[in-house]
Amino acid sequence: MQVFEAFIATHRPVAPSFHPHYELALSTMLDAGGKRFRPALLLAVVSAYNTLLLEGAYHGAYAIELLHTYSLIHDDLPAMDDADLRRGHETLHKRYDEVTAVLVGDALNTYAFEVLSEAPFSDATRVKLIRTLAKNGGLGGMVLGQAIDCHFENQPLTIEQIKILHINKTGKLIATALEMGAIIAGQKALQKPIYDFGLKLGLLFQIQDDILDVTQTSEEAGKTTNNDEAKNSFVTLLGLEKAMQEANSLASEIEEQLLSFEESLQGELSPILTTYINRHKD
Repeated sequence: MQVFEAFIATHRPVAPSFHPHYELALSTMLDAGGKRFRPALLLAVVSAYNTLLLEGAYHGAYAIELLHTYSLIHDDLPAMDDADLRRGHETLHKRYDEVTAVLVGDALNTYAFEVLSEAPFSDATRVKLIRTLAKNGGLGGMVLGQAIDCHFENQPLTIEQIKILHINKTGKLIATALEMGAIIAGQKALQKPIYDFGLKLGLLFQIQDDILDVTQTSEEAGKTTNNDEAKNSFVTLLGLEKAMQEANSLASEIEEQLLSFEESLQGELSPILTTYINRHKD
């Protein structure tokens, strides 16, 4: 991922003006690092089929990371989770102010599509990528999940409703990263199965986050933990032991489904997923 980090460094969001901190704030959370999980998935799919397309694929990977980072900035706002820590650093509304955090999130959201529009692909491929990211990151995807999450605080949902919530809030952006990789690689037949695989992976990722929220300190997690008591999490509904069982079952399904993909794809995804599939057991 070093080459990808270099790409980010040369495509930093730039807005020179007399504002005292707006431009610096644009890069604060990007520079804080993070797992880069979604970009790694996209690049793994492309690498499995055609490494010559990787240079162009960095645009798609960066667009995913920009959109994800905007979602974290907004998720941490006082009106939502009111968190003080993200990626091991102060959240933007704490470091600067709430207005700055809102506007930086807005800016990174739109910059994601600017970066994607400049990817060195055909117009048709760029449109597919933009549509896929917008559809899954927007009103019927990640934003919908966030809306459900916030509206139903202190109102217990069923397990199926919680799955719908988190498939939208977390799963769809992870699934999109994999699907965008298949689009860039020209693997049309792979797009639906890899997207469905990503939804399952995203659900596991959320269950794990819910588990880690109650088993890790803020310092260990790099973000504010024990902050979900009023939220509809898998742990608040099922309890820690049953949430662990749910995660274990889903992890086994994902490992089995991974074996159904071509060897080249397995070879690229396995090192990434091995790190995450069982992270709730650490």
